[in-house]
Parts: sequence; structure tokens; C-alpha cells
Amino acid sequence: MPDPSDDHDRNEVPRVPGAGRAPTASIDLDVIVIGAGLSGICAGHYLQEKCPELRYAILEGRERMGGTWDLFRYPGIRSDSDLYTFGFSFRPWTEDKSIADGASILNYLKETARDEGIENKIRFGHRVVAAYWNSRTARWQVEVESGEERRRSVLTCRFLFACSGYYDYATGYKPEIPGLDTFAGPVIHPQHWPADLDYAGKRVVVVGSGATAVTLVPAMAQTADKVVMLQRSPSYIVSLPAKDRTALALKKRLPANLAHRLARWKNILVSMGFYQFARRRPQKMKEFVISRVRRQLGRDYDVEKHFTPRYDPWDQRLCLVPNGDLFKAIRSGRAEVVTGTIRQVSERGIDLADGTRIEADIVVTATGLKLQMLGGARLSIDGVPVDPGEAFMYRGMMLSDVPNFAISIGYTNASWTLKCELTALYVTRLLQRLDARGDDWCMPKRQSDMGEAPLIDFSSGYIERSRDLLPRQGEHRPWRLHQNYILDYLTLGWGRTDDAAMRFGRRDEDGRKAA
Repeated sequence: MPDPSDDHDRNEVPRVPGAGRAPTASIDLDVIVIGAGLSGICAGHYLQEKCPELRYAILEGRERMGGTWDLFRYPGIRSDSDLYTFGFSFRPWTEDKSIADGASILNYLKETARDEGIENKIRFGHRVVAAYWNSRTARWQVEVESGEERRRSVLTCRFLFACSGYYDYATGYKPEIPGLDTFAGPVIHPQHWPADLDYAGKRVVVVGSGATAVTLVPAMAQTADKVVMLQRSPSYIVSLPAKDRTALALKKRLPANLAHRLARWKNILVSMGFYQFARRRPQKMKEFVISRVRRQLGRDYDVEKHFTPRYDPWDQRLCLVPNGDLFKAIRSGRAEVVTGTIRQVSERGIDLADGTRIEADIVVTATGLKLQMLGGARLSIDGVPVDPGEAFMYRGMMLSDVPNFAISIGYTNASWTLKCELTALYVTRLLQRLDARGDDWCMPKRQSDMGEAPLIDFSSGYIERSRDLLPRQGEHRPWRLHQNYILDYLTLGWGRTDDAAMRFGRRDEDGRKAA
């Protein structure tokens, strides 16, 4: 079996490692985008707008677009960012509610893809298994699995743009819970919610305290007999109005596009200020957040035990509840928060280490995500495997020493989409520079003596469990992630693409060894 680094003619069909049969003929494209979720649709827009002469396709492993917003179907699913910033800058959010439900967001994405012609570029049921960079041809050979027979084929492209997020779509995180397999009722993970689950009048225990848990509890409490949010430790929870009164006032007085831009920038600046204050004055921010929880639940409620985390604000992402819906459910008596450690799950309930017994008909394990880079696809360069966990992230979007490759990863301290748009814009700027100068490849070159830090500076469980899977960041620009939209807006939108770390070259040069 030939090595993937062998020089192939454009029309020659390479043998792909791992393929069960000879792949079909390759198809040349300028750009292949992996994933037809929010990030992939965003990439499609900017490729069409900034590089209309380039041929691109979006490969989506599932049969529907929408990514997260199509996959997750649990009760109450919604955004935890306002849609003026979570939505696209190029397509104004027109609904009155700024904290939107999952169905509305999915519809928004579908309409965007349809109206811009991006939908026609999506190849559904095409799962990227691996990608091999050939330095002699300056091309990616992308191994794809498609159809019910999972037939393997190879597509070739100049630039590979991974927009598949960083969690495993197939499996959520499932911690070892003693005795869970003995529970008589349904045990549900939110990532795989059964459409026919009837929880009306049932006793439900939601295990977890993150964004999914605080979304599920008030939604299920509307019809369940009782919903208990069982947490090992509390999270910071902030209540915000579901409707942005300032944005609505702007819409009434100004043209739609201008009103959207102003509302978007207002929310960007407010969230940045909130984050910066939290990092610089963590105790003051903690007191502020906890005082608002006390105002919601009253003096008699044990806020110290159930809503006062042991860590500082933004050491983990804050949880948002629109219109205080979680607190309303608790006040109504239909929901309850219990803080403790599970000792054993039995046939009809859960026993805690302190002796507390919680009766249950249904258990929901809202225990978080399982991270996975590149949707599980393998990368190699001239036959040498690439381990993303050993690489450094350049500008939060490219892997060190990997040519013509970018990853779309959003902010952790603001709306995901803000960084995705800047990433897509920067990729198009790189592509424009390659074509303008006649170069074939671009690659951020790692400095040998550079210090390192974790890519995401969070103490959240899903991050801590996956440190080895994630690339690292460096100690200075352009290898440092600042999680700052304005700084990124200036550098990615207007800064130089040919900085000291970025290398450019032609196919007769060695992209891996360029200095």
C-alpha cells in the first residue's frame, strides 16, 4: 500500500489507509469545510463573499445541517448567549426574544444556508475519516465515508477548514455512578434524548449543575411531578431577561440592519466589561452574583450551600437562566436543588453519602460533554501522523507546523459565533494572499523555545478531562489566546497575515522544513 506522501497525478486515485475497498475517483476543490453547523455555515458565507472564484464544499457526516442545534433535542434547549451576538453579523436576528430556543436557532441557520445558497454546497452523509497532506502536490487528500455501505472515497483540496466543534457527537460524557445500571426507570443522557419520553407526573432527577441541567430543570418541571437537580457542587447562575429591551427600542426607531449592529456591539461591550470585572475583582463579582440569587430565592433559602461555588467567577463558564426560570421553578415547589455526593443508585432512587434518599422514576445524566478534536478525523503530513494535543494554536485557529489547515473554535467567555466569524474572515484573507502571491501553502511555524499554557483556561470538568486532546497556547502573540473580541477583531480583520510566525511557499518547496 503506497504511502500517502507519494506524488499523485490530479486524476490518479490514491489507495487510502483503512479503506475497505478501492476509493472512487477524487474530486478537486479549493476548500473543504468539515461540518454544516453554525461554524460551517459561517465559513460558507465568507468563502462566497470574499473568495467567490474558489470552489468549496461542506462535508457533513449527519443527514441534516445545524450541528448542535439539530443534534440536541432535550426539553427547553436554548442558547446561553444573546442572539444579537450568537447570530451572524451578516444576518440580523429579527425575533423579539434575544435568548432563543433551539428550534428557532435551527430555523435561523437553515434559512441562512438556504437564502445564501450555502445549502447547495453541503454534502450530507459524508463523514471525514482522515486527511493526508502531500507536500509535493500541496494538496490535502481527504478520506470520506458515505452512504449506508459506508463507502470510502477521496476528495482533494488546497485548504482544509474544520468547523465541527470540539465535542464527540456520538457519545456524551458518562461518569461511573455506582448502581446506575440497577435503576428500574429510564436513564437518559441529554445528547440522545428520546422523542417519545413521557415525564408528565413523574419524579425526575437531573444529575449535574451546568448549562444543560439548569435548562432542563425548569422545562421539565412544567409537567413533571417533581424535578430534583442533584449536584456535587454549585455553579454560578445569572438571570437575564429573555428579551433585550434596548434592542427592541432600537428596532422600533432605526432601520433593521443599523439596529442590529448597535444591539450587537452593545452586548459585546457589556459582556466584555462583565468578564473583565470578574477576572480583576473576582470577590466583588462573586458577591454581586450571589446577592442576585438571594434576591430571587429569599432569605430563608440556603444559597450558601446550593448556589455558592468554591471557585471564582469565570474559572468556569457562568450559567444563564432567562427570566430567572430556574428560580421560579424552585419557588413554585416543582423543582428542588440537592447538593451532595451519590453513594448508590438503587432500583427506585438515589442514596447520597449523607443519608439523604431521593425517589425517582427517571434519571437524566446531564454530566457534560466528551471532547473530540476534528470530529475524530486523523491528520497526517507526508505520512507522519499529527497529534493536535502536541501542537500549538496560532491565533486560536491554526495548528503549528500544519499547512493549509484551520479550525473554527469559538469563545468560551462570550458568544461562540463572534470568534467563528473572525476565523472565517481570516481564512479568506490567507486564501487571498496565497492567490495574490502565487503561493501554494501557508503554515504557522512553531518556535522551539516557546513556553506553553493550556488552550482553555477553565476548571470545568469537560476541559480538565481532555487536556491531552487539546492543542496548547503559547506565552505571547500570535500563539496566545486573549479571549478578547475587540483585540481579535483588529488583528484578524485588519492585521497582517505575514507575521513572523507564518510561512508561505510553493509546492516545489518543503512546507514542513521551511524556516
